[in-house]
Amino acid sequence: MSKAVTIGVGPDRGLGAQLCKRFAREGLVVAGRTQAALDAVVADIEKAGGKASSFVADATNEADVAALFDHAGAAVDLAIYNAGNNAAGRILEMEADYFKKSWIVCFGGFLFGREALRSMVPLNLFTGASASLRGRTGYGAFNSAKAGLRTFAQAMAKEYGSEGIHVGHVVVDGAVDGDKIRTRFPDTNSCRERLLDIEGIVDCYAFFYRQHRKAWSFEVDVRTSAEPW
Repeated sequence: MSKAVTIGVGPDRGLGAQLCKRFAREGLVVAGRTQAALDAVVADIEKAGGKASSFVADATNEADVAALFDHAGAAVDLAIYNAGNNAAGRILEMEADYFKKSWIVCFGGFLFGREALRSMVPLNLFTGASASLRGRTGYGAFNSAKAGLRTFAQAMAKEYGSEGIHVGHVVVDGAVDGDKIRTRFPDTNSCRERLLDIEGIVDCYAFFYRQHRKAWSFEVDVRTSAEPW
């Protein structure tokens, strides 16, 4: 029986939760920092006939991430790192500690990727953003952290591909039409064409899962037709 591990699970209409539901299978493990959110995802999966367990973990805590994979046990065939922190701020006005903390998402990716390698997980996917590919005014800390995560994922892909480990990176270029954006900006009707569809993003992760080992991709980017890039 195959299993999947996903870290970075929040509200129901969020990418992490929807990834869990798409890949729901025997023994799915969902992880995040809020027990209530995790329990809600597990309940929905079980209601649909699947099996899942929740595990509260901080993606940037080494012991938590190791314990997460211990909890998952053997036969994990998919690991998804979906943690993120969109840290904004102008460079001149930025405190050193603020910049340092923004890099924690990249450090968490290292911890997650290393433990996935130790468990010999054959497919490892990392969530990126447009910031992974370019710098942007007002987001110097976030840009550098996401670029670092992408480069780490690429190094992991090249270092372990010959051992049968497939590593992929999904660039989510734009705001996602989900609970977080709707809570922050209740009136989204005027800009719905600029918001990415969650199910469409999840399709990109499923694309990686279906790939033949002789036709692997490292990266897929996804955006709306209205997004300037």
